[in-house]
Amino acid sequence: MKKKELMRLLHDLQSQTAFQDDTLQSLQTALATQQKDLLVLQRQLMLLKQRQDEQGAGLNDDPAPAQELPPHY
Repeated sequence: MKKKELMRLLHDLQSQTAFQDDTLQSLQTALATQQKDLLVLQRQLMLLKQRQDEQGAGLNDDPAPAQELPPHY
């Protein structure tokens, strides 16, 4: 290979490496953001489940309407 051709190939490889480095950095940033979002969503889901469990437990404490006597008895 001639020196000129080798220099062109080297330049092409350097360009590809720079592009891949930039892409990798962008993907790492996106992944970090998604991980933070996922942690927030998991926490919100856990809180909603707790609230639902607490409300469900509160319903079990009250007698069912069919078991209550009407007020005139």
